[in-house]
Amino acid sequence: MCFELVFVARRGDKRIMINIQETVRTRVAPSPTGTPHIGTAYVALFNQAFARRHGGRFVLRIEDTDRTRSSPKWEVALIEALRWLGVAWDEGPDIGGDFGPYRQSERLSIYRDHVDRLVKEGGAYPCFCSSERLEELRKRQAQEKASIQGYDGLCASISSAEAKRRIDAGETYVIRMRVPREGECVFRDRFRGEIRIPWNQIDHQVLMKSDGYPTYHLANVVDDHLMRITHVIRGEEWISSAPKHVLLYSLFGWQPPEFAHLPLLRNPDKTKLSKRRNPTSILYYRDAGYLPEALSNYLCLMGYSRSDGREIFSLREMFEDFDIDRISLGGPIFDLNKLASFNAQYIRHLSPDELVLRLAQWRLNCDYWRRIVPLAQPRLQRLGDFVPMAAFLFADRLNYRVEDLLGPTKDQIRVAELLKIGQWELEKVENWEKDRLREVFEKIAVIEQIKLKSALTPFFVAICGSAVSLPLFESMEILGRDLSLRRLIYAQELLLAAGHGVQGRELKELQSRYERAYGAQE
Repeated sequence: MCFELVFVARRGDKRIMINIQETVRTRVAPSPTGTPHIGTAYVALFNQAFARRHGGRFVLRIEDTDRTRSSPKWEVALIEALRWLGVAWDEGPDIGGDFGPYRQSERLSIYRDHVDRLVKEGGAYPCFCSSERLEELRKRQAQEKASIQGYDGLCASISSAEAKRRIDAGETYVIRMRVPREGECVFRDRFRGEIRIPWNQIDHQVLMKSDGYPTYHLANVVDDHLMRITHVIRGEEWISSAPKHVLLYSLFGWQPPEFAHLPLLRNPDKTKLSKRRNPTSILYYRDAGYLPEALSNYLCLMGYSRSDGREIFSLREMFEDFDIDRISLGGPIFDLNKLASFNAQYIRHLSPDELVLRLAQWRLNCDYWRRIVPLAQPRLQRLGDFVPMAAFLFADRLNYRVEDLLGPTKDQIRVAELLKIGQWELEKVENWEKDRLREVFEKIAVIEQIKLKSALTPFFVAICGSAVSLPLFESMEILGRDLSLRRLIYAQELLLAAGHGVQGRELKELQSRYERAYGAQE
């Protein structure tokens, strides 16, 4: 089986057809399953920098084979976010004079051919185990605290003739990779050197699901090989999956790329960066008023230092100076205060005319104002009333007062619980529009057995800065998902600082009650 690909690429201002033979080829391969994550931008920038530094090419590939979670909406948001940050890929399908990403959902026949080859050669096998059996297996292994977890290989011994008979009879099946039970996988990481992981810690990975779609692991390896990716630069959370990929390369008889696993971004307290601790959406930073060059500059400092020691530099300067071996494995700290300081420096270096343009591009454009004016107009007596009335829609963090958040009830714990429950419920909302948001709060009022008005009071303050403001649901729709959720976290942080928040054992008890009460309503 021989594959050769020719891609459209850009060189300077010219678009040319090339046969892929570059020395260095990198990629970033996100899944469009939610709001674009800051970690994706971090990995993308280092891949782009490495490719640029070595005169190679950088590829964007959308890994959208998870049919239940992938969404075109999130793909659009992802591409928009990466382009805003200055991430630029070098080739792909032509979409109106620009490059689109490669999409795995458009390459299904390629994966099918490769998995058929693995089955034929004995590197993979059909598995007919039901979801009920697999669940029972997981429970038994957990109860027995088995040293080896995962699939037990029951179907690995089925003969090819028996497997064909069952497939022809219409039985549901998946394709699993055959994994050795003895020995260990040995591979090299550019930063860590030799890594050894016993094979008995590696599950018989599903390669092809029952719906005919590949899993990430198969599609990832096949695409990296066919797209001639030479260096896989990704987050260290993928180290545990590397043996599966190394084994697939071996089964296909392919040379694996060089692996370089970047350290994970951390909160200031060294915990893993999490959306419930820090904003993780790229679009949050755009909507909150950060400059893209300030954010990309800051991300390029995560675990990396320039040879000249400078911290403020452009992406172009990053690419010219980049040395991947200067990346440190100490968990890089993503500090919002330091990022804000970076952003302030960039803003101060703009000319007044440039700042006016940036403000217009950010929130002072006509489209944004058109969404706000209909909410404010019925409440205006003078034009001068508009700015103070709508100011909260142009801010990130508001100046809250604890007494305003607590409202007339003064029930500190109850208010803190409502804000946390509201956060959890709103995090599940996909269609962020006013009617859907109203449904969320009506549900909370019913389950918590309180009047809707009482339930809304702390949210008015958290979102709008005051108990009396523009309509709440419409305001949240205009602010968007990321800014709205962040304001709920800001309000909870204020309550915690004042000794009124929910944490520790109380938080665990609240979460348990929430899962019982609200999970039953799903």
